[in-house]
Amino acid sequence: MQKRHGMESSQIEALLLKDAEYRQDIIDAITRPAEALPWHRYREIFVTQERIEKGVDFYQTHQDILSRAQAEFGVPPEIITAVIGVETFYGRYRGRYRVIDALRTLGFSYPSRQDFFQRELEAFLLLSAEEGFNPAEPKGSYAGAMGVSQFISSSYRAYAVDFSKSGQRDLFSDMADAIGSVANYFAEHRWQAGESVALPARVEGDAWQTLLMPGLQKPQHTVADLRGAGVIFDKMLADELAVRLLELEGESKSEYWVTFENFYTITRYNHSPLYAMAVFQLAEAIKEASQ
Repeated sequence: MQKRHGMESSQIEALLLKDAEYRQDIIDAITRPAEALPWHRYREIFVTQERIEKGVDFYQTHQDILSRAQAEFGVPPEIITAVIGVETFYGRYRGRYRVIDALRTLGFSYPSRQDFFQRELEAFLLLSAEEGFNPAEPKGSYAGAMGVSQFISSSYRAYAVDFSKSGQRDLFSDMADAIGSVANYFAEHRWQAGESVALPARVEGDAWQTLLMPGLQKPQHTVADLRGAGVIFDKMLADELAVRLLELEGESKSEYWVTFENFYTITRYNHSPLYAMAVFQLAEAIKEASQ
């Protein structure tokens, strides 16, 4: 960092050797993420009546800002609201770990992803200099995500916006900036305004199993492909539309969903289909309860 960005070595040493601390509980937390749960248990955490009701309150309180974000970035208010609802319960729970501790711990004591977290540590130190805050102060998640919208450092630098026009990109205390930044992140990751996220489906026979795709790939099949393999849709869809078949573990049986490009975009925020489905279902519930 000293060579690339001109930071004094004494500054870096002070932050890493004096201010940053190794924390075993961060290692413990990252080895048991909520995304490892089956869908029906994950849903019970994030799509609750309380989270829906608080989402309606948030939606109504910040309606003007949410509408402005939709007009500028094309992302619906309920999607932005649901992301913030899943991430921090609308700003209530922003994490209890110092970001500097999380990134120091994972960057030097978590070998499987240490390169990623070392880059995030570098981005965090640069961010603190750019935005003018003390890097020893912010708290966030065990993975170093911070603020109302839980941006990691590289995302903060790349996608945060000064939506309140205050002269600073503040995701810690400026709700307009948090809302606008979520919308900008989605827009930059090719959110398609006015298009669907997911639809429930049913399956017949066994041929559909060959179309299940591992990981978080973009939709690579068409509606015609799925229909020909025994997937039954609840509404009419164009044969050429790009889709993906998703199987989720329900409480007593599997759930089947057809997901679209916008579902994939949500997974760019958090690389988990469970996360994307929770955001989608929470958003739909908030929208319905707000009408």
